[in-house]
Amino acid sequence: METYLNQSVSLTVSGTRFPVKGRLIDLGADILVLHNGTQFLYVPLVHIQQLTRCPAHESNFGTPSEPPLDPAMDLSYRKVLLNAKGMFSELYIAGSQTVHGYVTSIMNDFFVFYSPMFRSLYVSMRHLKILVPYDSHTTPYALEQEKFPVHPATASLARTFDQQLKKFENEFVILDLGEHPEKIGLLKSVQNNLLELVTADGASTFIHLDHVKTIHRP
Repeated sequence: METYLNQSVSLTVSGTRFPVKGRLIDLGADILVLHNGTQFLYVPLVHIQQLTRCPAHESNFGTPSEPPLDPAMDLSYRKVLLNAKGMFSELYIAGSQTVHGYVTSIMNDFFVFYSPMFRSLYVSMRHLKILVPYDSHTTPYALEQEKFPVHPATASLARTFDQQLKKFENEFVILDLGEHPEKIGLLKSVQNNLLELVTADGASTFIHLDHVKTIHRP
C-alpha cells in the first residue's frame, strides 16, 4: 500500500455502509491515516476489507493541514490512542452511529471513552473502526469545558476486556450502544468467553465475547 501514499484512495471498512475516501497520508504496521479534505481519519488495518485508488474525478481532497496528533510519532494503533488521550474525538464502532468524547484510559485490549451521551464507555480495541481526533479548541456539542469536564472512569479498571466485563456481573448494562434490544439487560455471568444477559422479558441470551463491541452502564 506504500505505493498509494499521498494519493487519493477509497476504503471499504468493516461495519460502514459507504466507502471511506481521502488522501492516504501515513501508513503504519497496523493502522493508516486518511485526510478526507476536512478531517484526519485513523483506520486500523484489520478492518480494511479493500483499498483501491480513487478515480481522477474523485481525487481532489485538497492539501492537508497539520494533523491534530503528533505527525512525528512512530505510527501504531496503540500510540494513536495514547496520543488521542484527553483530546475530543469521534469514534466509528458499529453501523452508521458515531460517538463523541474523550479517550480517558487505555488498557491491554480495551479503552475507556468518556462521552456526554454514554458517560464511561468501555470499547474493545478489536472493534474500533475509525478514530477521528479534533483540534484542541473543539469541545463536544460546543459545551464549555467546565460544563463537560473529563471524568475518570467510576469503576476500577481491569487489564483485559473480559475481566472488566466480569466486574459488571449482576449489574444492568448496555452492549454495543444499545443497537439491539436483546443487548440490554442484567449481566448475569461472564464465563468461558460467553456472556449471559437477562433481557427485558426475563429470558437469558448468550453472546460470545468476540462479538461485544462496547459496554456501558446507564
